[in-house]
Amino acid sequence: MEKIKVLFICHGNICRSTMAQFVFQDMINQANLTNKFHIDSAATSREEIGNPPHYGTINKLRQVGIPVLPHRAIQMTKQDYQNYDYLIGMDEWNIRNMLRIVGKDPEKKIYMLLDFTQSPRAIADPWYTGNFDVTYEDVKEGCEAFLKYLRKEHLI
Repeated sequence: MEKIKVLFICHGNICRSTMAQFVFQDMINQANLTNKFHIDSAATSREEIGNPPHYGTINKLRQVGIPVLPHRAIQMTKQDYQNYDYLIGMDEWNIRNMLRIVGKDPEKKIYMLLDFTQSPRAIADPWYTGNFDVTYEDVKEGCEAFLKYLRKEHLI
């Protein structure tokens, strides 16, 4: 079976998308599904390119025992649409920018992370709110629902 390729995307790739990448990777590892997935994250902007995850993200993940992986912010490209099965944004603004980068979504690969939950909504950017606890709870909820969806969709 070919790996399921997931790209988490936010504005700068240092807060929400990296948090989602690390949380989802940890869930996949815990479920012994590591060999079935390729998971990464990217930004829609160039503002943070090359920077490591935000200290607020690192601190929150360490607090809850989720491994922080080596990462430097990268920008999403048009080619990512071909390279990934799922492109997961964090809010409506991310989705608009993702569509601007890729053009169209004919294969329906673009989602907001919390679209997979019972209450679809945006995940607030902790860069502005300063609240990494709320962001983590939303990311965790979204990743759990996304994994449940993938298990059903791909029979894993």
